[in-house]
Formats: sequence, structure tokens, C-alpha cells
Amino acid sequence: MSTETTASPVRVRIAPSPTGDPHVGTAYIGLLNFLYATQRGGQFVLRIEDTDRTRFVPTSEQMIFDALKWAGLTWDEGPDVGGPYGPYRQSERTEIYREHVEILLANGTAYRSFETAEELEEMRKQQIAAKTPPRYNGAHRHLTQDQIVAYRLQGRPYTVRLKVPTEGSTTFRDELRGDITFDHNNVDDQVLMKSDGFPTYHLANVVDDHLMRITDVIRAEEWISSTPKHVLLYNAFGWSLPRFWHMPLLRNADKSKISKRKNPVSLIFYRESGYLPEAMLNFLGLLGGGMAQPTEEEIVSKQLNTKEGDIFSLAEMIEKFDFNRISLGGPVFDLVKLKWLNGEYLRKLSPEAFFTQLRATIFSDAYLQAIAPLVQTRIETLGQFGDMTGFFFSDNVLPAESIFLPKKRTYEETIAFAAEQLATLEASAWDLESITNALKALGESKEWSVKENFMLLRAILTGSTTSPPLVESLVVFGKARTLDRMRRFLEAEKKRANQRK
Repeated sequence: MSTETTASPVRVRIAPSPTGDPHVGTAYIGLLNFLYATQRGGQFVLRIEDTDRTRFVPTSEQMIFDALKWAGLTWDEGPDVGGPYGPYRQSERTEIYREHVEILLANGTAYRSFETAEELEEMRKQQIAAKTPPRYNGAHRHLTQDQIVAYRLQGRPYTVRLKVPTEGSTTFRDELRGDITFDHNNVDDQVLMKSDGFPTYHLANVVDDHLMRITDVIRAEEWISSTPKHVLLYNAFGWSLPRFWHMPLLRNADKSKISKRKNPVSLIFYRESGYLPEAMLNFLGLLGGGMAQPTEEEIVSKQLNTKEGDIFSLAEMIEKFDFNRISLGGPVFDLVKLKWLNGEYLRKLSPEAFFTQLRATIFSDAYLQAIAPLVQTRIETLGQFGDMTGFFFSDNVLPAESIFLPKKRTYEETIAFAAEQLATLEASAWDLESITNALKALGESKEWSVKENFMLLRAILTGSTTSPPLVESLVVFGKARTLDRMRRFLEAEKKRANQRK
């Protein structure tokens, strides 16, 4: 099926899920969508994909809004600003999805699947034993109407699956890669509607993009393998396709996919750690290669050095960013480069503006007011405030082994427990009761006393064996910075352990 004509008004979107801290990848893809729409006089839409209720975090949506606005991105339509094609939260569109599922069931391009979770697990085990790729085997593709009625009379829950053709292939055009073809025998009968009545990503994504008149789907390349399912869905509904652009994934220095294990990926972390939004947006604009480097003539006329060619504003990105210039090699999320850029932006500030930035972040009234009660009863002069609270303002705290190692524990079991603490805090809500209960439950399960447990965490966070109340300090310090500090500690100890060998 052919793509939309270029005469269609350009409409693009990002669709983050409110499942935790907003990800730098969301800002990266958001920036690309924003640039594409703005350059063409189009519309940029923000949609919240909140149908995964098991991972839903109530506070995450507002965090997404705040973090993207902090980074300098604005949108024309969304849950917070409205628009003609709302609602813009998928949880508010469930009836729309159910209506569209009925269309697919009626035209024979989807079917009900009544297998229980236990039956599906047994199917998976048999496929693994037979060394075949685990996938749905299509057992309920051809149920008779009588069988369907019987299952429904039993009250048996069901999912709705896409009926992928058993032969042939699907080809779609990627605007960066050209035509891509998938054989149908490599495309699973994807679940479209879950047994709880909520749609999966695939159905909601296609229905929303069509109804919101999205002309260009600009997203990360990890969605390439899902695109044939989306194309089949567009065809099943009889709809025209949007243009597809799959952007290269952000990578760590070792070319692995960017992850919180190796780099901070939370926009909240960068905001709270004192990075300037202009530097972050500039850095994201460098990724992928869409910005041309200055010509020799520009370098001479503007007296630029090589690195200064990497510094540009959002207005300059709108003017010069070229999607045809994007490299398919995964751009490296280079923290060294980001820190350098941030330093350049900091040095361009006037002393007054620099002071304003300090007061807005690291030394904000809200932050200082949260810290002050934690130390008021523990100091005798105001001059001791800095001694007791230095870790709240430091960027790098790495305790010596003599500080973090409990007397009756080996180095190896201590590092292993610290990794367990990290995993526990990652999964915890960020309030006093949740953190305390989670840490105590971990200590009990691993037979670590509360004293050992909390002293280790205090050493990792503060670099000292003494500090203001630990859990209260964690709450104030923030989840993103706490987790980053723990990851840096574990990475440093991993390197140190390798050096010992």
C-alpha cells in the first residue's frame, strides 16, 4: 500500500510510556520529531501510551511533561494542551480500540485466542525443547463458531490476535534505509487486545496514528521488527501508510544499547545534577549526524576551533538539521562530550546568570530547605553544615574499602549485596516508608543486619560512616542521583577488582 502523499500536512508524534523517570531517548526522538515538524510547518503531537497498567507510575506523566519542557521541547497537541484529535492518553481511548478490534474480527484479519497462561507456557516449553523459536503456534486461528461460543459460555478469558498470512512477505519503505522485507513465517500472530480489555502497543499505536492523522512515524530502530505487523494492520483496516523513519539507537561507548547500567538515562538526573537544558538539547542534536560541521570558510570567518562547530542553538538546528545526513551507525551517548558541552555553556554565562543557575538547581531554596532539618539537631555551629552535608552537593563520592566494608563481611559478599541494594532501590517507590521497608526486607532475606545494611548504603552515598538520617537523605537526594551514585560505586569497584587479578 502506498505512503501518504507529500501534500499531506506534516504531523508527527512521540508516545512515551509513564513507567518511570523520563528517558534521554525520549528527548532524543522528541527533538528529531520536533525538528522535522517545525522545518515543514507541521504539527508535533505528544501522546501518552499508558495501557501497560502493571508498570504504570502515577507521577510519571507529569515528570515527562516537566522534563521535556526543561529540555526545551514544546508540542502542539497533547494531554496537557488538548487538541482536535484527543484524548491523548491511551487509557482514555479503550472504547475506540475495542470498536476497531471488532472491525478486524468481522473482516477475518484477527481472531480470538482462548488459551490459558498455563497452556501457553507449555507450548513455549515444547518449542524450546524442540529448539524452535518460541512463538504462538496458531492453534486457535480456525476455531469454529460453535467452539468460540462454548469457550465464551465457560467464561474463559481470551485475547485477540492478528491473523498474519502464513505465506508471502510484507515490504515497507524506511526513509533512511529503503525497502525492508519480512517473510511472514518470521512474523508472529501478535496479540492485539489483552484479556483485560486493554490493547497492546501494536494495535493502539496504529489506530492512534491513523486517527490522529500522523503522516510520519519517526521512532527508534528497535521498532523495525514490529513494523511489518503495523503494516499488516494498516492493510487490514484499509488505511494508507504513514512514512516510517527508524532512527539509530543511542549507544554506549562499547556500542551496546544505552542503558542505565552504564550511563544515567534519566532526564531528571541531568536536570538535578546541574546540566543546562541548552547543553543537553545541543548534545542530543549532535547525535546521529544530522547537523553539518562548519565549512572551512565558516571556521575562518567566525574564528571557530573544531569543537566550537559542535555548539549550536535550537534555532540553528531548525535551520540546518538535515535528515538526509543522518548516519545509521549508532550514535555514542558520550558523557565526556556532554560534560564538555555543558562546561562550554556554563562559561558563556554571565556571573549573575551563573549564580542564578546555581540557585535554581544545586543550591535551590527547596533543596536547602529539605536538607536543613536533617542536620539541625546534629551540628553545634552553622559552619559545620558543610561538613555534615557535603555529599548532597558533590558529584563524585567513592568511599575507601576501609569505610564501606563491614567487619564480619568479605569484600565479595559486600559488593554482591550492594548490587542487591541497587536493584531493590530501582524497584522501590521513592518515599520514606517504601525505601525503609524495601531495604529491611532485603536485609532479612539476605541475613544482613539493619546496621550492616544501612551502614553500607550510607558509605556508598555519602563517602562516610556518619551522616544525617540515611533514608531521609535518600529521599531528599533523589532517586535518579542515588541510583547513579550506586552504579558508579559498583563500576569503580568492578574495575578495582579486575586490577587486583
